[in-house]
Amino acid sequence: MLNELYHSLNPVAIALGPIVIRWYALAYLAGFVLAGVVVYRVARRWSLDLTSEEVTSVMVGIAWGVIIGARLFYCLFYGDGYYLAHPLEVFAVSEGGMSFHGGLAGAVVGGALVCRGLKVSFPTMCDLGVIGAPIGLFFGRCANFVNGELWGKPTDLPWGVVFETGGNVARHPSQLYEAVLEGLVIFFVLLWLSRRTPARPQGTFMGTFLVLYGVFRFLIEFVRVPDAQLGYLFGPVTMGQLLSLPLVVVGVCVLVWARRADRPQVGHIGA
Repeated sequence: MLNELYHSLNPVAIALGPIVIRWYALAYLAGFVLAGVVVYRVARRWSLDLTSEEVTSVMVGIAWGVIIGARLFYCLFYGDGYYLAHPLEVFAVSEGGMSFHGGLAGAVVGGALVCRGLKVSFPTMCDLGVIGAPIGLFFGRCANFVNGELWGKPTDLPWGVVFETGGNVARHPSQLYEAVLEGLVIFFVLLWLSRRTPARPQGTFMGTFLVLYGVFRFLIEFVRVPDAQLGYLFGPVTMGQLLSLPLVVVGVCVLVWARRADRPQVGHIGA
């Protein structure tokens, strides 16, 4: 069934003459918009004094950080020297090549800069942001599936998919595995945690997100084919796994800090 679904999909959502809009671009847009809605609604549930304008400003800063960070990390860690020889290709974002780990780092930097200007509590905004982030991950991985990229290893399971760029063999739809685990599962876990009143201490959600994402990504990499230009780094270990392990370690440290510090969620610095 998944194989038939994949071959019925077109990566291009809208084509009007020279104007071409791909599902991948719409996935990014939908992810940021819906994440912003989730952030604002959770902030209200926590009775934080954050306005819709402040949430929108922070989300815009995060969006720019995600795009810039994801692209730069991909070029640095996955480019295998190509972008050093062709520096202008770094700006060819429409051709693909984005790294989640870089997007996360960029989101933190972009969000921190806006939070500082608005005097919004950065730790609380991190917790709010990661509750909405899995929505973007879900749409992004679904778009990867539509594009027929980042597929998995060969499989004889009934849901295997024959991707156009993967040869005449059924493969794990690892994009959808990630969409479910990194997207839906993490989202519902964090949403469930967010419903306690008063809100759980600062760092609880960021730490939980980092641990869950790191574990899920590490495991899925075992059935996902690594980028062709890199292959396996040593043994069965991929770059994705190498970059995910630190997330688990940092996540555990954040959770320990959150428990010991026990700082309440606040909207603004000094609140």
